[in-house]
Amino acid sequence: MEKIKLIWDFRGPASPQTAAHFKIHLLEFFASEKMLLLDSGVATVNEVHHYTYAIIDKQNLDTIKTALKPTRGQLVKEN
Repeated sequence: MEKIKLIWDFRGPASPQTAAHFKIHLLEFFASEKMLLLDSGVATVNEVHHYTYAIIDKQNLDTIKTALKPTRGQLVKEN
């Protein structure tokens, strides 16, 4: 199974709160759509740049990209 990490960037002084709040909606989306969410979280780049991420199975990529419009994405390398 190929995995993709989708990322939603948030910038500005309210970015930590915005990223945390977006994660709540992200979890709600995956639950309501009954889609597999492998991992999710919020990460800090610096004090005014935070992002929310979701690691998904590649087969769900088109559905999620269309519905949630991530800022960017990257392949997750298997160990």
